Amino acid sequence: MTTTDASGHWRRVWRTRDEREVSWFETDLAVSLALIEAAGPRPEDPVIDVGGGASRLVDRLLDRGFRDVTVLDVAAEALARARARLGPRAAAVDWIVADIRRFRPARRWRLWHDRAVFHFLVEPEDREAYLAALRAGTGAGAWLVIATFAPDAPPRCSGLPVARYDADALAAVFAPDFRPVQRMRQLHRTPAGEVRPFTWLRLQRVTPAP
Repeated sequence: MTTTDASGHWRRVWRTRDEREVSWFETDLAVSLALIEAAGPRPEDPVIDVGGGASRLVDRLLDRGFRDVTVLDVAAEALARARARLGPRAAAVDWIVADIRRFRPARRWRLWHDRAVFHFLVEPEDREAYLAALRAGTGAGAWLVIATFAPDAPPRCSGLPVARYDADALAAVFAPDFRPVQRMRQLHRTPAGEVRPFTWLRLQRVTPAP
C-alpha cells in the first residue's frame, strides 16, 4: 500500500464509521496504561501515541498529569474526533498528521506507544521506514510499548492484510536497538463481540541515537 493509499483508506474509515464501530475500539485501555506505567515515565517526559487516531489514550495520559503528549495519525479525521472530544484540553497536545513510513521526527520521545499500527506494515521496506522513524525519535533508555495481532488472530483487519507476531518474533524486529523487558497477551473483545488476540511488548532502547 502506498502512502496515498494508506491515507485514503483510513480517511474513508473515519468518515464512514463511528469510533465505537471499529474493531480496535476500547474504553479502559488497561493494557496500554499498565505497560506505560511499568516503564515509569515522569509527567514531564515526552510521550507519543503513534496511530493514536481517535483513541482515548490521550485522555487518560492527560488525566494522569502528562504534560508533553503527541498523537500521530495518517487520518486527520481521526485526530479531529479526538480533539473535539477533549475540548479545551486538546490545546495541550501536539497533533501530527503523517504516515509513519514518511515521518521524519524533529524531536525525541521518552516513550513511544503503538497499538496496532506496526502490524499493517507487511512490506519489508515499510517496516524499515518505521524503524528509521523510531530510531530517530528515541534515545538511549527510551521505552517502546507496542501491540500487534498475535499468530492466532485473523490475517486481515479493516480490510487490509496484517503481519502477525508472537513475542519472540516481535522482539527480534526491534533488536538490537531495543531489549524486551515485558510481554503480555491480550484477548481484545471488539464492539461486535469478536475476540482478537494481541501480542504486547515493552522494550527499552539500549543503543544511542545516531
